Amino acid sequence: MAVRAIRLFGDPILASATDPLDPKSVRARELVTDLLDTVALPGRAGLAANQIGVGLSAFSYNIDGEIGYLLNPELVKVWGEREEVSEGCLSVPGLTFPRERYPHAIVSGYTLEGELLEVEGEGLMAQALQHELDHLAGALYFQGLTPEHKKKALRAIRGSDWFR
Repeated sequence: MAVRAIRLFGDPILASATDPLDPKSVRARELVTDLLDTVALPGRAGLAANQIGVGLSAFSYNIDGEIGYLLNPELVKVWGEREEVSEGCLSVPGLTFPRERYPHAIVSGYTLEGELLEVEGEGLMAQALQHELDHLAGALYFQGLTPEHKKKALRAIRGSDWFR
């Protein structure tokens, strides 16, 4: 299909929880193609469907050369002591802030063949899995910042050239 434009903070679709989809549908196949094409660009670790304007429950990831996707993903488990990591978002371009995330995560979801798959990650992969699940729930990463960092983030967003 195509590389799709990224929706930016302020777009209502980013604040809405996504709906499940039929993994074996033509729509799912088209969406996965777009998600994989779009996340494959340099500097992209993950991409949720609502970030490209589609309110369906799917995301793609691109971590250390491992590119994949999950449909109707659900959190299975997170563990370890939460760590402060630098986090940014394609929908909030050019800004990163310290955010606490679990260092390990397992997420399950479906393939286009309807098979249940678990993706397990640590470090950046665990962070990306948690970040993309937040997107599918209608939340952006800066909403989970500490009050002090959230205040700085909102000020920086308001001052950004891309902010409407």
